[in-house]
Parts: sequence; structure tokens; C-alpha cells
Amino acid sequence: MTKPIVTKAAMALMASTAFTLAAQAEGPISWWYETATPEQQGVITRNIVEPFNASHPGDTLSIDYRGAQLDNQMRVALLSGSGPDIVYTAGPSYVAPMAQAGQLLPLDQYAEQFGWNDRILPVFIEMGKYNDQLYALPKTYETLGLFYNATMFQEYGWTVPTTITELETVADAMLAENIVPFSAGNALWRPTNEHYVTIVFNSIAGPEAVYQALTGEIPWTSEPFVKAIDKLDEWWSKGYFGPNYFSLNGEQQVAQLANGQAGMMPSGTWQFQHINTYFPPANAEAGFVGFPSADDVGDPVFALGVGSTFSVAATSQNPDGAAAAIDFIFSDETYASMNTDWQGEWNTPLRDLSGVTLGEGVLPLYTEAMQTLAQSVSEDEYGYTTWTFLPPATVSFLVSGIEEVWLDRTDTKQFLEQLDATFQQEMAEGKVPAIPAR
Repeated sequence: MTKPIVTKAAMALMASTAFTLAAQAEGPISWWYETATPEQQGVITRNIVEPFNASHPGDTLSIDYRGAQLDNQMRVALLSGSGPDIVYTAGPSYVAPMAQAGQLLPLDQYAEQFGWNDRILPVFIEMGKYNDQLYALPKTYETLGLFYNATMFQEYGWTVPTTITELETVADAMLAENIVPFSAGNALWRPTNEHYVTIVFNSIAGPEAVYQALTGEIPWTSEPFVKAIDKLDEWWSKGYFGPNYFSLNGEQQVAQLANGQAGMMPSGTWQFQHINTYFPPANAEAGFVGFPSADDVGDPVFALGVGSTFSVAATSQNPDGAAAAIDFIFSDETYASMNTDWQGEWNTPLRDLSGVTLGEGVLPLYTEAMQTLAQSVSEDEYGYTTWTFLPPATVSFLVSGIEEVWLDRTDTKQFLEQLDATFQQEMAEGKVPAIPAR
């Protein structure tokens, strides 16, 4: 039997024609989302779904809340050629393997059509690329820092720390008062573990060392990272993380900090969404600063993170509609409404916020933190979060492996050797996310 011969030019023409026909389609737009409370689902419906559908009569955006199983369900769906039109991932580390497997649609023509290159901070455009093509935009950018109970600090006369030495002095004083130094826990979200690894990598090893490791210039077994993991293990052994780490979830961390059971909380800006829920009823005031750094690192480092990303599935029957929905999320109006109603989770990286006005109920502390982060990004003075810049298998090992260190089942040397081996393998496979130049 003679096989038909199809030239590369003909294949390209067919692919282009198929894309054009698909791009002209209208109708349903499906979007799978992570965990959200009924109240949060109402915020998304009110500020995104309903106004988008009202302004795009040919399309119907709908959201299916998949909860904590979203990542696994998304992988299975994409492998089978099914799944939603809008691909929502936990961060850029997921994007490269999906793009490599042909599961995502390049977004470059939409970036030109909607003006994303002019409207979105350049560093985030670069982070969404694979092989020089744009595949993803970040839903929110975030950072890690140190929340603290400002009322408690005033009561005890403690000074907010800016160095590791000062941090440990305050933490030891808290232990002496039977106060948990770090409100922390990984119940419901085991990857919380990597928040603390990210903190010590940037604040003790330093962002320059992290950048060199991410780009393959030095291994993860280098001395700066040994010092960082040793210090994190020391904090765990001294009891800084308290006795209930494996049973506390993120919201409970905020409650513990507000009611005075804990004095500080190393965590991310997404926690701002819970501050007003717990601090006013406890007659307490919250504070937030950059996490203290080692003397040889300098000023507190704001590690740059992308909490989630938006892409369009290669199999989408309505890619134009999906791209239009993503564009709607990146409008000034959506930024204002979502950050008024749900702070810490919808800080889309718009280049110019001069036309955005937030509601009166927004915490000044949140506004100040976002301004500081934006300035750090614009001046290229930021660190690197592991969930944003490490590839997926490396992240998976880090999350489980650091527990082995804490529980004395392995040591720093073995942990970093395995971390480096996993990273080097994924780097060779082209799975490391794009790393912006410093």
C-alpha cells in the first residue's frame, strides 16, 4: 500500500487553516479552577464570569471548581486530549513540560492582538515563554515575607528584625514566653514546605547564588545552600515552627498569629486575604516586612513568585474566546474589583496601575507590600521562589525531601545531592522554566 506523501508546507498550511477555523469559533469557554470557598466563588462570578459574558455575547465562560485535585486532573485530561479551554496551572514550572508536549497553544498572536507586551510587566512575559514562544500569563505575582503580630511586639518591646541574628533573638525570646515563633503548617497543602526552603535559599544563600544554580553555573550542593538548609533544620530543631506543623493549614496560621499563640508568620502575600478576618476580632494589628537576611546578603530579599498561570489548551474548540477571557482578567477593571474583594490572590502583573482605584476596605498594609514588590521587580532586585523557577520533579522532591531532613531521616548533604541530581536531569530535558537575566 502506497502511503500518501504530505510535504511540510502542506502540513503547515493545514495546521494554519485548522487554527484559523478554531480561532473563529464561538460558544462555551471552560475553565477549571482550584479550591475556592463559596464566598470566593461568588467574587469570581460577580467580577469575572458575569461581566465577561455580558460583554461577549457570542461566548459563555463557565468555571468548574476542582479543588486540591486540579493539578492531577489537569495532567490526565491534557494527556488524553480533553480538558478545559483555559489551562490553569500552579505556576510556570508546569508550563514548560506542557508546552514541550504540545498541549498548549502559543499565545504570541494574542499578545500582539490584545497588546499584552505593552500592558504586562516584561519579566512576566519572559517567564511565560518556552523556546521563545509565549505559552502562559501569570494570574498573580507574589512574594514571601514576615508577617508579625504588631500588638504583641509593642507589648513585649520587641524590635521587628531585619537580620537573621535579630530574627533568632526575637524567636528565642518568644520561646521563653511559651509563644510559637513561626506560625506555620502544611495541612491541606504539603507544598507549603517549599515556602521555607525558598526563604532560606534567598535570605541566607542569597539570590545571586540561587540564580547561578538555576542557570547551571553552580550545583545546588554548593556551600551557600548547605548553610541555608542547615539553618532551616536548626530552626526546626529549636522549635521555631511549633508542635502542630503537620496539622495547621494556611488560614489557621493567620488565626494563631492573630490570637497571640504565635508571634511571627513566614508566609506569602496571599495571606493578606485572611488578615481582616482574624486580627480585628482579636484586637490585634498585623505587620508585614521582607524576611530578614544574612549579613552577607544585605537588605531583606523579596522572592518573586507566580502563584498560577493561564494558558490556552491546544485542543480548545474556542481558543479566541479563551484568549479573550484571559485578556478580560488582565483589565484595569478586573484588577480593581478582584483586589478589592480578594486581596493577595489576584495581583496581576499590569505594567501601569495609575488607572486602577481599589475599594476603601483594602488594607493599607497590602497596598504598601504590593508597591514594594512592584518596585523590586522593576529594579530587578528580587529573589526566586522554588515553585516558580524550579522544574516539576525537582519541586516534588524538595517538598517531600525537606521533611526527611526535619525528621532526621536524612541530612543536608544527601538532600541537596538528590535535589541537584533531579534538577540536572530536568535541565538536560529542557524542563527548567525561563529564568529572567539579572
